[in-house]
Amino acid sequence: MGIRFGTSGWRAVIADEFTFEKVRLVSNAICSYLKSSPGHTNDTIVVGHDSRFMGERFTDVASEIAMNKGFKVLKCTGPTPTPTVSHAIRNNRAAGGINFTASHNPPEYQGIKFSTADGAPALPEITEQIEKLIEERAEVPDEDSGSKEDFDPRPDYLDDLKTKIRFDRIAAAKGSYAYDALWGTGRGYLDKVLRDNGLEVETLHDWRDVTFEGMSPEPGSKQLKGLCKTVIEKNLTLGLATDGDGDRFGVVDSDGRIIEPNYLIAILSDYLYESRGWKEGLARSVATTHLVDRVAEYRGIELHETPVGFKFIGELINKDQIILGGEESAGLSIKGHYPEKDGLLACLLAAEAVAERQASLTEQLAELTAKVGDLKSGRIGVQLTDEVAASLKDKLSREPTEIGGRKIDNVNRMDGVKFIFSDSSWMLMRPSGTEPLVRIYAETEDENDLENLLNEGRRYLLD
Repeated sequence: MGIRFGTSGWRAVIADEFTFEKVRLVSNAICSYLKSSPGHTNDTIVVGHDSRFMGERFTDVASEIAMNKGFKVLKCTGPTPTPTVSHAIRNNRAAGGINFTASHNPPEYQGIKFSTADGAPALPEITEQIEKLIEERAEVPDEDSGSKEDFDPRPDYLDDLKTKIRFDRIAAAKGSYAYDALWGTGRGYLDKVLRDNGLEVETLHDWRDVTFEGMSPEPGSKQLKGLCKTVIEKNLTLGLATDGDGDRFGVVDSDGRIIEPNYLIAILSDYLYESRGWKEGLARSVATTHLVDRVAEYRGIELHETPVGFKFIGELINKDQIILGGEESAGLSIKGHYPEKDGLLACLLAAEAVAERQASLTEQLAELTAKVGDLKSGRIGVQLTDEVAASLKDKLSREPTEIGGRKIDNVNRMDGVKFIFSDSSWMLMRPSGTEPLVRIYAETEDENDLENLLNEGRRYLLD
């Protein structure tokens, strides 16, 4: 099987597809791409890893290859969040970064994410070139000018966060927090920066466990049960969580309720417009709630829709066209930040919004939906079996006029196929870029109808 970059890099099962041989191939191809890029002048590269099995060893291999190709390698010391790698690339004016991470995937996975000089995940036109170089076994000659040094990116990253977050407002509110690191890279980052500002933080799962207790290190309802319990029992202001590589967020309100990513994106979109006075637009992926559209309309600003994959939102961040861009899979970034998801930033913004508005997130959501209306969204996954894969292209290329008795008003093929129905509800079907699944997303104004809509999507795909 060839090496293919998906929504966020190349991921595969360790010792099956993800091997030292293939790590060498990918690392060589990335170095070859950088050396042959038009206008290439910078030979600094950042190399890092998350807390997964063998991360250090894979990082050593990639660092050695890059050094032998003439790069100055800044090798991150210890497990490092993806947004911290992004900041390090920009802060050190590096040509790019190689990050060993499989993000929220199950523990048997590893991955490589390549980021360009702007700190953003590489766009498809770049990863396609890298894939071609891998197939061709392309290599640039070795050079003697390379070097390698251990590099701690944490202090500069945390200092930068202090310019984006109003810690004085959070500290003045004197809240108390729990942080679930989910055995990932956020430990020693999010909890540290809150404590540095005089706040009480209880940290959960802040040790390395490459099995993640047999779960995916994703801040979902299953993984956050302990955080919810801690928030309720200790009467805390918020529970905060990040995934394995720190680019996704999870937030638990003071009553133990998990605030869905779609809702938090909408709340923070409105909060930033109100608190910062920014007038740029908002961005969401095609799979993300249309509640963001309603916030944009209410505030009189532009709405941008992108394919799934934060690299597309990152382009809008780089162009300074948006206040906030978010994805329903718990990723967001904001104006003036990096073109990469940052779960630590999202958690801190949630804490700031609660402190500044002196209202819980549930109260803020109720106030927002009273103005713009509520929407209920959800998603399910259908295993991409050989049978499903064989019929998938045909199913997604059809042009039905209705599904389950619902009239289709519009079909959006930006990424997968999105059916928009006459009652403004919608359904999206697209193959996952990170797992062997077909994702079915749906949104409707009626919570009781949401399950029906998702089931209709499943039947459409499998019948």
